[in-house]
Amino acid sequence: MISKAKLHRKIRKAHRYLGLFLGIQFLAWTLGGLYFSWTDIHSVRGDTIRKEPVALDLSKAIISPKAVLEHWGKENLTVERMQLIDILGEPYFQVWGRSESDTEEMHIRLVHATSGDLKSPLSKDEAVALAKSKIKYTAVVEAVDYLTETHAHHEYRSRALPAYAIRFGPPVNTTAYVATELGTVERLRNDQWRVFDFLWMLHTMDYQGRDDFNNLLLRLFSILGLITISSGFLLFFVSRKKNVK
Repeated sequence: MISKAKLHRKIRKAHRYLGLFLGIQFLAWTLGGLYFSWTDIHSVRGDTIRKEPVALDLSKAIISPKAVLEHWGKENLTVERMQLIDILGEPYFQVWGRSESDTEEMHIRLVHATSGDLKSPLSKDEAVALAKSKIKYTAVVEAVDYLTETHAHHEYRSRALPAYAIRFGPPVNTTAYVATELGTVERLRNDQWRVFDFLWMLHTMDYQGRDDFNNLLLRLFSILGLITISSGFLLFFVSRKKNVK
């Protein structure tokens, strides 16, 4: 039978090495939690600089959505979603559909809501004008990049492409991402969001997509964390001295 002193040494050694191994991750979880709880999520998302949505000008005659659907039927496309949006003061139907021959690829069209004309993807000038129209403050455009692909760690990952990345200087210091085929500002990214995103990656331990809470690494560290805490409690009771009467 193992002696109490030997058991104490083994538990203490296991607890020490587990604490050292997990300490950095525990620190990352703590720092991330502090940042998440002390920052305004609306500021992180750029909502504080985004203009409130304006009502669409429906003074002109709007074509029937049925006419749009019939046109798509001639192209052998099945419409899955359609919504009315504003692009630089003009109403457009944003139409999403799939081809009968290729159900994997999503097709997107912009149809003018009064004339029924198809609109080509936004140009660079249109994208810049649209981004400016959605921001409360006047800011200088420092750079414009045209994106046709993004990697897993890009701040505009998993969003509609192609898109223009329009970087604004002070006072907003924000990059607006405008999807050319959607005709919308899809994301606003600032330094607060970038810090949040990095800490979120450390928090979830998903170093690929950042949002997978079921990844193996996180599960492993969670289990090891429970073992470390349990060993600490066990060490307390094993090392506790009995009261001498």
